[in-house]
Amino acid sequence: MSLFAPLQVLADYITIHLLAIPEGSRGAEVMSYFLFDTAKILILLIVIIFIVSLIRSFFPVHRVKEILSRQHTVTGHIAAGLLGIITPFCSCSAVPLFLGFVEAGVPLGITFTFLVASPMINEIALVMLVSLFGWKVSILYIASGLLISILAGMIIGKLRLESLVVNVGAGAEKSSTHYDRWSDRFRFAWKYTRMILGRVWIFVVMGVGVGAWIHGYVPTDLLAAYAGKGHWYAVPLAVLIGIPLYSNAAGVMPLVSALTEKGVAMGTALAFMMAVTGLSLPEFMILRRVMKTRLIVIFAGVVGIGILITGYLFNWVLG
Repeated sequence: MSLFAPLQVLADYITIHLLAIPEGSRGAEVMSYFLFDTAKILILLIVIIFIVSLIRSFFPVHRVKEILSRQHTVTGHIAAGLLGIITPFCSCSAVPLFLGFVEAGVPLGITFTFLVASPMINEIALVMLVSLFGWKVSILYIASGLLISILAGMIIGKLRLESLVVNVGAGAEKSSTHYDRWSDRFRFAWKYTRMILGRVWIFVVMGVGVGAWIHGYVPTDLLAAYAGKGHWYAVPLAVLIGIPLYSNAAGVMPLVSALTEKGVAMGTALAFMMAVTGLSLPEFMILRRVMKTRLIVIFAGVVGIGILITGYLFNWVLG
């Protein structure tokens, strides 16, 4: 029996008996889908964010800077990518961190590895991938996202583009919080979990809502005809569609699930997700505050190529 089977029973009960939606109707299917997925994702987020927050309590921002600034090139990029996974910053908070790393002497390429990995690969993406697609897809996504961030950072580092960083004095992250007792770590983890949940719950609800609508009302043949397996243009089209959008993993993941259910190839759907979380136009507008246009174009080009390759690779491996 599935761990979340009671949730499905509860979702069906609310749909049929409390909301009085006729059993077996399309509306009942959509509402039950919405209630079940929303509850499941929020529960998983609370558990995983709390656990990862405990890990984060050992890595305040100043400690991250110390770790990255002492690393050699290759190990530095690997460390930056791994730290990006357990420090889930959005683009807004990544800007002062980006400046702080540069000002602390962390090589530019390594800071870019962190900048790519943090929004694209985090505990929210991991828990939702596992819950929706299983461990195989999750591990492939994490590995490919980590590889993209490391290679992007190494390429940018080799180009020697430090002169294209605009120091606007945005202020590096000065946090030096240190936790000596486990009770303090638990308090931090719970506070951080509530803060993150407060920020993303609306995206979960909206994302699952749109996903439920696609699940119930969008014909399978419609999406499969344009973005199904075998269409070479599907991956770049998904990336282009994702760039103008802005969301986090919590908001876009339910859409990815709904798209794959309707026949969109897995690699195409995940390329769309990567473009939304790691290559979005609003992110570029934020980064414009601290980078010259040429550096943003190079950054977008390198990451975009990596996403395209990953999308095609996923379609080939999972096809």
